[in-house]
Amino acid sequence: MEIQSAFNAGLQGFQRASAGVTEATLDINRQTSSNQQQASDTELRQAQAPEQVQPSQRQVPSVEQSLVQLTSESRNAEANVRSIQAADEALGTIIDVRV
Repeated sequence: MEIQSAFNAGLQGFQRASAGVTEATLDINRQTSSNQQQASDTELRQAQAPEQVQPSQRQVPSVEQSLVQLTSESRNAEANVRSIQAADEALGTIIDVRV
């Protein structure tokens, strides 16, 4: 096993996990804002014409799904950090042995 390739794989995995965490966080923020806006719109429509209120047809992924994705990406990042640490320790051991 090449230490450099293990280090790079861990780094790339960490970067993907970091991007996934960012995406899940943004999804949660969008969903929360969307839910608040929909609630305000529904209240306004009910006040204007209670008999004409219809539920929104737009499908928004649930906050729960985004939280699961956030947790999954967080654990993925932790695993990749451990991979980077293992490669770093192996490289340090090789340097110590050769010196």
